[in-house]
This record gives sequence, C-alpha cells and structure tokens, in this order.
Amino acid sequence: MKGANFYRPRGRHFSATLLFLAFTTLFFWTWEKNPFATTLWSAQEQFSFHTSEFVVDTLKRSSSDSLTPNKHVEETDSDSTSSGESKIPEKEFDASNFTNTFALQLEDRDAHRTPSSKIKGFLVMITCPATTMPENCKMQEFEKSAFLRRMQDKTIAFIGDSLGRQQFQSLMCMATGGEWRADVEDVGKEYGLFKPRGAIRPNGWAYRFSNTNTTILYYWSSTLADLEPLNITDKATDVAMHLDRAPAFMRQFLHHFDVLVLNTGHHWNRGKITANHWVMYVNGKPLDDRRLMAVGNAKNLTVHSVARWLDSQLPSHPRLRAFFRTISPRHFRNGDWNTGGNCDNTTPLTGGSGVSQDESSDPVIAAAVKGTNITLLDITALSDLRDEGHISRYSVKATAGVNDCLHWCLPGIPDTWNELLVAQI
Repeated sequence: MKGANFYRPRGRHFSATLLFLAFTTLFFWTWEKNPFATTLWSAQEQFSFHTSEFVVDTLKRSSSDSLTPNKHVEETDSDSTSSGESKIPEKEFDASNFTNTFALQLEDRDAHRTPSSKIKGFLVMITCPATTMPENCKMQEFEKSAFLRRMQDKTIAFIGDSLGRQQFQSLMCMATGGEWRADVEDVGKEYGLFKPRGAIRPNGWAYRFSNTNTTILYYWSSTLADLEPLNITDKATDVAMHLDRAPAFMRQFLHHFDVLVLNTGHHWNRGKITANHWVMYVNGKPLDDRRLMAVGNAKNLTVHSVARWLDSQLPSHPRLRAFFRTISPRHFRNGDWNTGGNCDNTTPLTGGSGVSQDESSDPVIAAAVKGTNITLLDITALSDLRDEGHISRYSVKATAGVNDCLHWCLPGIPDTWNELLVAQI
C-alpha cells in the first residue's frame, strides 16, 4: 500500500503534464492555422523572427564559406554572363499536396511574333519557337487584345532579378505582338523608376496601354531584401541588406498592384554580396549570427520574411493576386560561365519530354508560400528541359568564349511562364 501511495502523486503529475502538452500543441496549431490570431501581435512582433528557424541543417560551413558551383544559383545582371556561381543549400519541403505534372508540346506558336525587334527600348528579341503546355489542361492560346481587355484598369508588377526582368519583357512583347504601338506610354516616373547616374540601366520600367489603362511594370530587386545605403553622401558606402524587410518599393506601391510576381535566387552568393557592399541586417541591426550569415540561411530568412509580410497585407488588398515564381534553371555544360561553359544544344527536349513530380524543384520558395494566400508559380522543372533555349553565344554584347546559359531567348521560355500566369489571373 505504501508503494501504491508513493507512485499515485507521480501518476497524477504525469497526467497533468500530458494534458498541458496536449493543450499547448492544440493552441499553437490553432494559432498557426488562424491568420486572424496574428492580429494580437504588434507589427514588430509579427515580423521579428527567431533566426535559428531559418538555419539550414545541411549547411556545414562558416559565414566565410567557399561556395561550390551549382546549376540553380547564380545570375548576372549584364547581357553576357559575368559572375561566379554558388551552391545554396535548400530547406526540406513537405509537398504532400503539391503536384507538378507537365507534358511538353512543340508548337510553332511564336512564329507570328516579330524577331529581333526593339519596342520603345524595352526589349531585344531572338526567336525560339518551342513552347510548353501543362498536361490535361486546356489553356487558351494567349491573345493580346483579349488579355488587355481582361486587364483593363489593372496593374501587373514584376519585382525580382534579371530573370524577372525577362518575364516582364516577355509579357510586354506578348501584349504588343512585338510591334510598336502608339498607345503604349512610358509611366516610369509615376513609380520613381529612373536610371541612376553611372548605372547600366534604370532600376525598373513601367508602361501603360492607354486604350485599356493597363500598366505593366518591373522593379529591380535581385534578392528581395530591402537595401538601404548607410551613408547616402558616399558612393562607396556599405549598404544595409535587411533580410527581414520587404523592398521599400513594394511596400510603397503595393496598393497600386492588381497582380504581383516576385522572384529571386541567382544573386544569393558570397561574390555578389561582397561586391555590392551589402551588410546583412536583421531587426534593424547588423547581423551577428554567423550561422545566419551563411548565404543559404540568409536567403531562406528573406524569402520567408517577404512572403509572410506580403501574405499579411493581402486581406487589406482584396483585389491583389500575389505570385512567387520559382528559380529559373541554368545550363552550363563542359565548364562554367568563366571557364568555357556552353549551352550549344539546338534540339529541344533532349533531356526528356515531360515532368511528373510531387514536389517543387525549388523547395525554398515552395516552403515560403506554403500556408499563405500567395500562389506558387512553379516553372523550374519544366524550364530545366529547355537547355537549348538560352541566349548562349548570341547575346547583343557577345564576347568570345563567354556564353549566357542563364538568360533566355525571347520569344521563348519566359512566354510559357506568362501563359501559366495569365491562365491563373
């Protein structure tokens, strides 16, 4: 009896502990599933993150890591490729409800578009006729007049890197048919888009089709982190790279947008960060967590921060459709951009004619939008089959021995991205 009495309090204590754990689990599960629960937090609390949750477990090196080449992680912002590559570890992604099934069809649907034309300075085109279509999905062929009517009095915004710029250029070409139009006006000044002194190009473009009052714009933000010069009077100043803050342009003009397409990926490497004098900041302070300084972890924090902030804004912007596009693949063979790598293949679909998989090939972006009202525009796997579609050695500023196996010919693969986008809006 004494033994039984001795263990009885412990049994009660154990039962109370289980009850507490069950209640706590249910509470946090409900909190996560209910978007309105976050209104109990202050704005600062909602977007102040514990940085440890964005640390990629597979990362085994310090913040001064030597980055290994990888085919999905680098970009140049010039017409010919001009920077090194890096490997970015990717966070695990549970995609039990995600499907990505495509069958590719070769069609001459781009033949009617004018090759090698320049429309008011926003695009140089090279013909690449093959397109991609989803399997078991009857998408109407893009028709520019119908598209502009559907987008009357609306604004479509692309914010991202140079692959985002190519998607913008593609949509402008599709909407104009590759021809000069008198009703297209440059409205970049309305959005503060201009060419900074000494810059190669403007920080963005905005064009309006006056007949339908349709605006299509692009803003350069290669990492989607907010960039803030620490000393605006010094041209060589360091720049605060706020990993947990959406770009100021997005925050300022979000209320103007009806469709927003984000992308990032190829500028997340140590070389770009160092060359641009970017200094990582979190919660308004210089980052001192060496694990988070690792490029893969910094990218992970940024895309999750931007996605969370944007998702929090959607209830107050009910007309806004938000998309996060996955990374565009690169196809250097027999070397890299600076070691003779090329993409000389001219035959479409030599690596396969379809994609059937249950997970995105870009798990970082897929994980960032999971559980939000942001739509994943998943183009990575289908684009990976089109290694012949890159600019290769035929760029406007062609350099002997240098191939651009990152950016795409236009018309080309980005047209397919836009067809998938338009089908969803």
